[in-house]
Amino acid sequence: MSTLKSKILVVATDLFQTRGINSTGVDTIVAVAGTTKMTLYKYFTSKENLILEVLKKGHDDFQSWLSEKLNTSSKKPSEKLLKLFEFIEEWVTSPSFRGMGFIKASAEFPNEESPVHQLSSEQSREFRQYICSLAADANIKDAEGLALQLSLLFEGAVQAEQMKRGSGAMKYAKKASKILIDGALAD
Repeated sequence: MSTLKSKILVVATDLFQTRGINSTGVDTIVAVAGTTKMTLYKYFTSKENLILEVLKKGHDDFQSWLSEKLNTSSKKPSEKLLKLFEFIEEWVTSPSFRGMGFIKASAEFPNEESPVHQLSSEQSREFRQYICSLAADANIKDAEGLALQLSLLFEGAVQAEQMKRGSGAMKYAKKASKILIDGALAD
């Protein structure tokens, strides 16, 4: 990826996270990135395409970070599952946390026909499937049910932290996840 394309992605990500996607125009993005609309459109055919790329990169970066943390923390599937919310709490309480892109984007693009909403929905499903695979590896009988419960805790706590940093929502989501996981492991 070219340096300029990367810079546009970084600037757009920051502006979308801090000002909102719909509130951030292309003029603002190119001004902050120190480039031109022509250059932006060379790399991204439309603002929508840029939004989709920002969401993909953010999701991939988070998923890679979380997978690496879990894989280096333990080889045992049940331990990875139990450490899931520990690492999510670490991410949410870090100074760089500004929310989950797919949650914010789905709120700004509520029309289910919108490509941005569709990608947001797909990323939510992918994360739930990731949790499901962790649960299945840990021999959880109802891996899909547990994955749905944990993803609801995750999305709710992240939303609460987006609205008010230090809300404590993640701490309680972590406690609830342990109860759910322990119960599922005991079945």
